[in-house]
Amino acid sequence: MTGKQKRYLRSLAHSLKPVVQVGKQGLSSETLRQIEQQLEDHELIKVRVLDASPQDHRLCASELEKNESFEVVQLIGKTLVLYRPRQENPTIQIPE
Repeated sequence: MTGKQKRYLRSLAHSLKPVVQVGKQGLSSETLRQIEQQLEDHELIKVRVLDASPQDHRLCASELEKNESFEVVQLIGKTLVLYRPRQENPTIQIPE
């Protein structure tokens, strides 16, 4: 993904609220399932890493980047922006 494309997605994510929180369980399978479901519903989401999380927010971002099914667009503080286009009828049109 190019810098221009990430910049466009960041501009779309600016007004979004975090829909998934990483808490005491860290990046558990349940948290990953929630992230996958929210990405299927919304394509672009914010994930908040709480202070109670056993994993650092940078570590969470690097572990999520290993996942091939979605893209970590941005990390600001303890909030991550994730993107994955829908398989059918994507609503976000990314510039080339």
